[in-house]
Amino acid sequence: MELKVINENGKAGKSMDASDDLFGREYNEALVHQLVVAYQANARSANSKQKGRSEIAKSTHKPFAQKGTGRARAGRASSPLWRGGGKVFPNLPDQNYSHKINRKMYRAGLASIFSKLVSEGRLSVLETLSVDAPKTKLLAAKINEMGLKDARVMIITDSIDENMYLASRNLPNVLLVEAHQADPVSLVRFPNVLVTRSAIAKIEEMLA
Repeated sequence: MELKVINENGKAGKSMDASDDLFGREYNEALVHQLVVAYQANARSANSKQKGRSEIAKSTHKPFAQKGTGRARAGRASSPLWRGGGKVFPNLPDQNYSHKINRKMYRAGLASIFSKLVSEGRLSVLETLSVDAPKTKLLAAKINEMGLKDARVMIITDSIDENMYLASRNLPNVLLVEAHQADPVSLVRFPNVLVTRSAIAKIEEMLA
């Protein structure tokens, strides 16, 4: 299939050939959902810790008599039934939240996302994108010329030089990543995605 290419001023240029398997396949919502959930779960750190009843610092004496009080019998104050007692199934720091996604599913999921972006007109291909100095206003001006002023934009390039990195980091609505860093969550969340021509070639090579 062919993708339309624009220059840094937002003007249309020559179109480029792209892989149908990567940019022209049918959208698989179930696979994309599974991929996004797995990506977020695998990024989760198990740093929560709750105490079980054996770890609660309370007296081990029986709180009141077994009979005669009219209350339900109780053995100790660390019972999970009591306020301040231990948890029945406490969260532990070694808990594993990871989901398994094999390579074939991951590649198919990303291809499905890219195809959806193209079909909805949310993906634009740039000839090149660079700035002459590490100034935020230079990159912001180029994004504004493309008709994306105040829009949330994800920019994918084959490599990031120092000028581009420094110019983009103060733009709250802009995410600049290299081709191998493009993740499914960001691709789904950002309404506008700009990809350089060289990054398209690298993405096709990675997901072939």
